[in-house]
Amino acid sequence: MKLKKGDKVLVISGKYKGEVGKVIKIIKDRAIVQGINRVKKHVKSLNPEQKKPTIVQVERPIHVSNLMIIDSTDNKPTRVGYKFIEKDGKKVKIRVSKRTGQEIKVDRK
Repeated sequence: MKLKKGDKVLVISGKYKGEVGKVIKIIKDRAIVQGINRVKKHVKSLNPEQKKPTIVQVERPIHVSNLMIIDSTDNKPTRVGYKFIEKDGKKVKIRVSKRTGQEIKVDRK
């Protein structure tokens, strides 16, 4: 999977085309993006004495083919490649921007 939790992504097709958000969670080949694809959901009350249900807004998953990662160096969308580097005598696989060639770092904040 080329996307990871914490990545800044751009929606490239669909109803939310052109919007930018942060990946909250990855589920198989889909991603939940903060503030994108929000739907209203009816939720039962957790308190049995209070019978009134509530309506909450939640984000629904989007297929990863509709998302493109944003390069942190120039804030433009890019494709993702991989490169192997030597670190402490071991080969480590890192994600690399196809546009700039720079390593893509994950912002987990």
